[in-house]
Formats: sequence, C-alpha cells, structure tokens
Amino acid sequence: MDNEILLQVNDLETTFFTNDGKVPAVDHIDFHVYKGEILGIVGESGCGKSVTSLSIMGLVPSPPGKVTSGSILFEGMDLTKLPESKMRRVRGNDIAMIFQEPMTSLNPLFTIGNQIVEAILLHDKKSSKKEAKSKANEIMKLVGLPRPNELMNQYPHQLSGGMRQRVMIAMALVCNPKLLIADEPTTALDVTIQAQILKLIKELNEKLHMAMLIITHDLGVVAETCQRVIVMYAGQIIEEGFVNEIFKNPQHPYTLGLIKSVPDMRYKKETLYSIPGNVPKPGSVEIGCRFASRCQYAMERCTKETPPLYEVANSSTHKSRCFLLQEKGGLENVEHLVESQ
Repeated sequence: MDNEILLQVNDLETTFFTNDGKVPAVDHIDFHVYKGEILGIVGESGCGKSVTSLSIMGLVPSPPGKVTSGSILFEGMDLTKLPESKMRRVRGNDIAMIFQEPMTSLNPLFTIGNQIVEAILLHDKKSSKKEAKSKANEIMKLVGLPRPNELMNQYPHQLSGGMRQRVMIAMALVCNPKLLIADEPTTALDVTIQAQILKLIKELNEKLHMAMLIITHDLGVVAETCQRVIVMYAGQIIEEGFVNEIFKNPQHPYTLGLIKSVPDMRYKKETLYSIPGNVPKPGSVEIGCRFASRCQYAMERCTKETPPLYEVANSSTHKSRCFLLQEKGGLENVEHLVESQ
C-alpha cells in the first residue's frame, strides 16, 4: 500500500427523492483509498455502502437518486463534475466494478467470449478482434479460469457460480483499471468457492498493484482481504481504521455487536448473539446518534446531540462516532464496568 491517495471522497451526500420526501441514503461521508490498498466498507443491508459505490461510478439511478453534496476526487479529478461522455471513459478504463450477482450482470444471450471481447473493443479502439480475443484468453487465465478456449464459446448458464464470478472479474480487469470496486463479491457462493475468490482478489491486488474497494456485510471477508475498514450504519461512517485495530479494539457499540454476532466454533453457545431492535428508516433520525435506540450504553446526550468522528486514544488512524470515547475514555472501559456489575 502506498501513501499516495488515489480516491478522495469529501462530504458525500446521495439523496433519493420519493413521494414521502427526501431520503439521504449516504449522509455526508468522508474517506479515501490509497494506491495499491484494499479498503473494506462493511455494514448491514440498507446502510448505504452499495449506494456509495454507485455514487463513485456515477451510476446512481436518476431519477429518483442524485449526488446532492460533496466531491469524489479520482487522481485529483472531481467525478461529480464530469459530463456523462467523459465519465464513460473513466468507467472501465480507470475504475471498474464487479456487481453483486454475476448472473444478472452477464447477458444470457451471448457467449462468455463475446462479452469479454466486447468489453475490450469498447474501451480499446485500436485493438482488432483477433487481438481482443487473444487478450480475453490471457485475462481468463489470469483469473484462474480453466480451458479458456472452450469457455469462450459457452453461455453464462453453462458455468458455475464461482466461474461466473471469475468471468466478471476478468471483464473488470480487461483495461487494467487503477481502482476495482467489488460489491459483495462472494454473495451466494458456497464457502469453498468464497475462499477461492477471496484468494484471487488478494493475488490480483499484489500482482497488479491495483487498489480495491470491497463492499460487504461479511466481517470474515474484511478480515481475509482488507488492510483498512470503514463501518457504516444508517448512511453514516460510524467507525474506521486498520482491520487489526478495529477487530482487536472496537470502539463503537455497533461494531462490537457485529463482531459478537459472528459464530465462534471454539465456544458452545445455546443462542447466537444478535443486535436488538431494527435499523432506523433512512432520514427518520435527524438529531442524535442513529444507533442510540439499539445501544445498551446510550446516554441522554446520545439522543440530543449528533456525535462527530472522534480519534481513538494513541491512534491517528482509528476513529469512532461515539460519545463513549469522550465521556468514558472508550468502549473497553464501559465493557469492564458492565462485566464487573
């Protein structure tokens, strides 16, 4: 991982305009991606992580959605200010994306070879069809697809889920992008295939020195692949830092709840831990901490003031949107008090 920033997101707000009014799906978030790093964005469904990735790609459906505030700087260029014609050149060439479900992203009427070759010809006008086929063959080998010559003539329904996911990764890599966004790259795959896809992502990051943004709800994916992680809740970033910092020393009750919810085979439990309550409806909490109604450590202040992102003591890279850092010195101190009672 370099110390040079590739992508800088500043004060990003993405709003959906509905019959019930404005709904801020992404609420004034700031983060950056370094060259060559793998950054994870984790959170449950509806937290805004996928809308964040679509905002970066300029693919938020409009209407009803729109980026209403902030900037998205890619190598210093503000993507929110680019006309669609120029944004098309950025997509694929500089930033590529793997979507959640490969079966809906691949066209069932065309062969795998046709779709990869089309992606190459679309972005590289100088390539002949023969050169594009040769490049498609090489890319398929790079992502571990066996018998590429044979697969080129097959249709998506003839491939397994893991092979379709590899095809999607191959299509994303054809133009050697500087940033690869993977939205739930292991969804609907069995555990063995998940492990293979995650191993492939790490190998491609090391081999191509490509920055990656992994969108997921699975903490196991984050632990396996990412260097840094952002935890989102109800449209806000509520904690961020290096993976080892957050897993060893979570400083937001929501992050702690997510970690506790992961089954641990070393200990026998009659019931699995779950975070009580439900995620608030987007836009329904205007003042206060959005996790307060579900938080066992909530104070009166939490419902009256919106907490900023505080730096965790002795760490300039670990931040948490929680008043416990200011009032109690951190979540571990409160946990200690609860356990001693």
